[in-house]
Amino acid sequence: MRGPHTLLTESVRLLMAALFWFSRPVLGVSLALLLAGCSVFEAPPQFRGNRVDLDLLKELKPGTSTRADATNILGSPTTKASFDDNTWIYIGQVTQQRIARAPAVLRQNVVVLTFNDQGVLQGIRRFNQDDAVPVSMVARATPSPGSEASILQQLFGNIGRYTAPALGGGGTGGGTGGGTGGGIGGPRG
Repeated sequence: MRGPHTLLTESVRLLMAALFWFSRPVLGVSLALLLAGCSVFEAPPQFRGNRVDLDLLKELKPGTSTRADATNILGSPTTKASFDDNTWIYIGQVTQQRIARAPAVLRQNVVVLTFNDQGVLQGIRRFNQDDAVPVSMVARATPSPGSEASILQQLFGNIGRYTAPALGGGGTGGGTGGGTGGGIGGPRG
């Protein structure tokens, strides 16, 4: 004959075995969904700028194609050279947003078209991300005139320096008369 303690122990053991066998598939599905979620919620790649199709670029022939041909085939350029309207630049990037960081550049293509003064295409140059040159930022600051006072010094620095102008009587400066003869009601002259 079994005692109440033995029945309780066996019931707990059966319950634990059932939970173990039922929890394994749930745990496996949960883990699979968790790992799948990492790639499902990844930001999709974004195209920025002008996408230049290489087949369309082959239609432009140096020496015969014009600016109008380039605009009709490739569209408007992303930019023109700063001091030379005869250099058109088409810039395109494929980027992907990264968590808590700047977007990553997956691909970058630059096409430079050079025209002569008559608007006839002279040259086509292509660059990609491997041709990029890193640019370092300068860490200098523009100096500003004045003191190097902190914000608290600027806020509380003038406390006690204000003196009210004298009302009434004479003297230069005080009152509303503004002259040397006195304030309100003083002599005019």
